[in-house]
Amino acid sequence: MRNWFCTAAALGLVFWFSGGIMNADDKKEETKKEAAGDDEKEVAHPKLPKGAGEIEKDAPKKFTKTKSGLKYRILRKGEDKKPKATSKVEVNYHGWLDNGEVFDSSYKRNESISFGLNQVIPGWTEGMQLVGKGGMIELEIPYQLGYGERGTQGIPPKATLHFLVELIDIK
Repeated sequence: MRNWFCTAAALGLVFWFSGGIMNADDKKEETKKEAAGDDEKEVAHPKLPKGAGEIEKDAPKKFTKTKSGLKYRILRKGEDKKPKATSKVEVNYHGWLDNGEVFDSSYKRNESISFGLNQVIPGWTEGMQLVGKGGMIELEIPYQLGYGERGTQGIPPKATLHFLVELIDIK
């Protein structure tokens, strides 16, 4: 009997500290606020890898979120010309995980890379269409637009990917 009372008391405290019962509308509203809070908070600009160009002084501190869930901010505008989903691009990039671990960087290899935007993960295809030639963009790619639930070599399952990308040329 005493064990039951202790368990019931502990559950009551957990219930009380958690704010009690929430109906579905309260949960939806709380989720909306949490999601909006992520987009509205200011985040320091990333540390630039050796060889990267400059970030504009008026570059945003906040990310913009697309309908797909991709978050981005333009760190340097570049020209008006932007790539299409079928364009071939030349870029320099630096990619890291939430914990700061760098998983790939063309800067570290001192060599840009060219590829078709329809040959890469969906987050890149979508994100690179938002920046002009000569521009710099920071991407925060949710796992659904990255390597998914399975991950890939060096990238764990369900990993959010972060990229700093300079668009050198559109071919």
